[in-house]
Amino acid sequence: MKIDKVKFKEGVLGRLKRHYGKQLEEASPQEIYSCVSDTVMEPILDNWLDTRKATFDQGNKQAFYLSAEFLMGRALSNNLVNLTAEDDIKDVLAELGVDYNLVEDRESDAGLGNGGLGRLAACFLDSLATMDLPGHGYGIRYRYGMFQQKIVDGYQIEKPETWLNERDPWGIRRADQSVVVKFGGQVIIHQDAEGKEHYIRVNSEDIKAIPYDTPIVGYDTKTVNTLRLWEAESVSGFDLQLFNDMQYQRAVEKANSAEDISRVLYPNDNGPQGKALRLRQQYFFVSASLQDLVGNYKKKYGDDFSKFPDKVALQLNDTHPVVAIPELMRILIDWQKLPWDVAWSIVTRTCGYTNHTILSEALEKWPIGLFQQQLPRLTMIVEEINRRFVEELRLKYPNDYGKHRHMAILSDGVVKMAWLAIHGSHSVNGVAALHTEILKNQELKDWYELYPEKFNNKTNGVTQRRFLLKANHGLSQLLNEKIGKGWAKDLSQVTKFKAFADDPAVIQRLIDIKKANKVALATYLKATQDITLNVDSLFDVQVKRLHEYKRQMLNILHVMYLYNKIKDDPTYQGVPRTFLFGAKAASGYRRAKNIIKLINTVAKVINNDPRTKGKLAVYFLENYRVSLAEKIFPASDVSEQISTAGKEASGTGNMKFMMNGALTVGTLDGANVEIAEEAGEQNCFIFGLKADQVARLTQSQAYNPQAILEEHPEIKKAMNQLIDGTYNVESFDLFKELYDSLMYGVEGNAPDQYFVLKDMPEYIAAQAKIDEAYRDQKKWHRMALLNIAASAKFSSDRTIGEYAKEIWNIKPISWK
Repeated sequence: MKIDKVKFKEGVLGRLKRHYGKQLEEASPQEIYSCVSDTVMEPILDNWLDTRKATFDQGNKQAFYLSAEFLMGRALSNNLVNLTAEDDIKDVLAELGVDYNLVEDRESDAGLGNGGLGRLAACFLDSLATMDLPGHGYGIRYRYGMFQQKIVDGYQIEKPETWLNERDPWGIRRADQSVVVKFGGQVIIHQDAEGKEHYIRVNSEDIKAIPYDTPIVGYDTKTVNTLRLWEAESVSGFDLQLFNDMQYQRAVEKANSAEDISRVLYPNDNGPQGKALRLRQQYFFVSASLQDLVGNYKKKYGDDFSKFPDKVALQLNDTHPVVAIPELMRILIDWQKLPWDVAWSIVTRTCGYTNHTILSEALEKWPIGLFQQQLPRLTMIVEEINRRFVEELRLKYPNDYGKHRHMAILSDGVVKMAWLAIHGSHSVNGVAALHTEILKNQELKDWYELYPEKFNNKTNGVTQRRFLLKANHGLSQLLNEKIGKGWAKDLSQVTKFKAFADDPAVIQRLIDIKKANKVALATYLKATQDITLNVDSLFDVQVKRLHEYKRQMLNILHVMYLYNKIKDDPTYQGVPRTFLFGAKAASGYRRAKNIIKLINTVAKVINNDPRTKGKLAVYFLENYRVSLAEKIFPASDVSEQISTAGKEASGTGNMKFMMNGALTVGTLDGANVEIAEEAGEQNCFIFGLKADQVARLTQSQAYNPQAILEEHPEIKKAMNQLIDGTYNVESFDLFKELYDSLMYGVEGNAPDQYFVLKDMPEYIAAQAKIDEAYRDQKKWHRMALLNIAASAKFSSDRTIGEYAKEIWNIKPISWK
């Protein structure tokens, strides 16, 4: 989009005067950011309105992505990139004497997500708009996000996200489109003269859902889709009479209870109140979203719901929004008066389910008592869905009572949301080839045998616009020069970069670009976290959610092993290494928090030992988020993708590292399998047990971690240092639970259930190969180039193209 620089400048200065009563010289960076964003919104709003009109006029089928998370990152810079206006706006601000980087840094990351699930959703929205596909997001507008992570004395401390402390210029409040979501109460069954039953809710707790719309700007196109986020408010709100009676707490109880729903992402659910809040959050945004889209459907098509699956596709992003299946049944039966079989046909043809986890404990199950208390009408519907389904099972498997009980949606006192999702959807997809095969052959084997036609794979992807074009200017410019600019919209073109693998000048450019990116990251971390990086060292990076199966523990044990080598052998000359960690641990996940403490404790010892100066350094980067990730990926040499094989569904960080030229050290897990296939195993560092070996070893219960330690004294030494005071002089038992979890098992789990110690010898060997390869910088960056050129498959554009064609059946908006 061509920007009228004079008009844009006038827009910024005019808004400063109108909104703040200030000239440019008086304005703060925050005020300038706000006015620049409002001015950028002008052309976006025009395209947004045009997109809505074109979609309505053309009668396009639309996809709606229901997700508990949307990890959007900053909007200003991303919108400017997608408008192809970044350079123009930088020029305008430079003419005004304003540093664009200072303005950009005034925007907080939107506190709407945590990990790969939410970032994937954000990438998908970007791809939908870029490909002119009518696809939108529905979620919750969390007031405080998950949390802002602070590290105090090595421990994770959770602080509220402050992303809404300042005005959000991108979210438009649509109070006129609010809906009411009902919780609790009783269901009265009324029978009419014809004997038909009608269901009436009484004594319910009513919560108002207020929508905020954020534009999703496609790259180099007119299409602007919508992310609609719901904020909770009490219908009755503040009770003035109680307040006047000096009952101040009671006067705001209802308001506070309602607002709790949209206050925090993933509240601690270790107790019954937390579980209730999680369920309320899920139903709140699902019910509001379905009421909204059903209402919009009726405006165009009236009460003829026979066309509903031809006009609406619902994608359930993991089990969080699966309550949409009974809720849509409720709306169709109770409001639209459709017969059960007709409603069920509509629901199953409309809904698709994406499974994001192989871990059985992550497949949500709700206690039936809690479910009934909060959602009494939906409980009745789930009971009927289950009754009919069990009848199907009895006909298909007449005497297999164990299978009936295992596959029942409602059994053992819980509602099994994954089972409900599979039964109530026409499509069930995994997110990597290996993940899907494990679902079909292990975790969901019974369901695959019952519904083989539903199962399919959609390997995840990431948007190259944000994580390469925006994040890595040096590499983007090199690609533009060598293969043209088309890769930003069609990443398949990046394969042409392979032709330069043996061009010395291109390899040297890659070396120089990587160094410049390291300097940029080092400068940023020095200014924001007082961390001093050695930019001449190898940057070995693991940034992702903190979970035991992701095995940050394996990484830090290897660091401890390297430290021992340096201490024990003064002649050891390994490649200088900087290990960078970034991760948030869930607030109730004690052991994950203890791993963060271990990393920081080890870092403190190593970084203050004069023997490691210039050889080894370790840093835990505080408050990992999208805007920090954009600086980390381009600067990284090694991408740590070391989860236990068979546990990671896909991963998306592995793809972002790859397209920025970082080499993968990893297990054959999730999308690592496909990364190795695309780049060639010779251009990665693969180690460890494979998924089938992990499964067999788990089932056999024959694994003995002690045997690993006896065979590998160097590993035994590192393990013993967890409990011998090497890193915890004041409290020897500080890391004892971590030691015990690996050696003996804790809380009923098997010893070393994620096979950290089993894989460690091969991991050490893989790291030694990295050390050797990095010494030849030309060879290393040739491998990096081949990874970049092989990253085409991992664009979210490819993934969304598959969803659109094979699951949603949606077609692009026509721009004539």
